Amino acid sequence: MLTLNINDRPVDVDVDPAMPLLWVLRDVLGLTGTKYGCGAALCGACTVQLNGQATRSCVLPVSAVAGQRITTIEGLTGPVALAVQNAWIQGNVVQCGYCQGGQVLAAVTLLTANPRPTDADIDAAMGGNVCRCATYYRIRAALHAAARTLPEASA
Repeated sequence: MLTLNINDRPVDVDVDPAMPLLWVLRDVLGLTGTKYGCGAALCGACTVQLNGQATRSCVLPVSAVAGQRITTIEGLTGPVALAVQNAWIQGNVVQCGYCQGGQVLAAVTLLTANPRPTDADIDAAMGGNVCRCATYYRIRAALHAAARTLPEASA
């Protein structure tokens, strides 16, 4: 039995300690906002925040995250998250939506650490998140729009 801190709630799971966190979230806990994309931590669809950092969950054994703070798209809250969500809506970023949970979590991680990112900062932070619909320009524009609504120090 492992105790996880998911979306600020303690959750006990009785799973194989080697099971990837992604499958615990989706198949055991029903938190399906975190998506399976490539299974090799290359596409970003499985991104969650681990202690506030964007982390790929598809290759991360659940035993490695016991006792750490895990935030999924379902539990993302706060002013930076709200700014990103609003900018995503205003900028019509989403097409199919499959990658967007991972995109939003990566964007919130970036803006929390750097509320005034340059294009290069955005490219570096978001580069590992693949969007099959190619909404990269809208993602960048939405990140800049969200940043304009944040105070200088959002962390």
